[in-house]
Amino acid sequence: MAWYVLPGDVREAFRAAVSADDASWARGRGWALSAALVELRYYRDTNPVMAGHARRVIREVLDERER
Repeated sequence: MAWYVLPGDVREAFRAAVSADDASWARGRGWALSAALVELRYYRDTNPVMAGHARRVIREVLDERER
């Protein structure tokens, strides 16, 4: 849920607070990406707000992965 509800600049503090190891963090990132991809496909033509939210999550997950 970190990618859905937290801005990028506080995500690392959240990760430290919950003591998420690398594997747990990668699983969470994968879950967020998977959910956002399904959400984008479903809402792309019918709900621009939800589609935009999905795009934001996808962008943040990919940006974090590149760092």
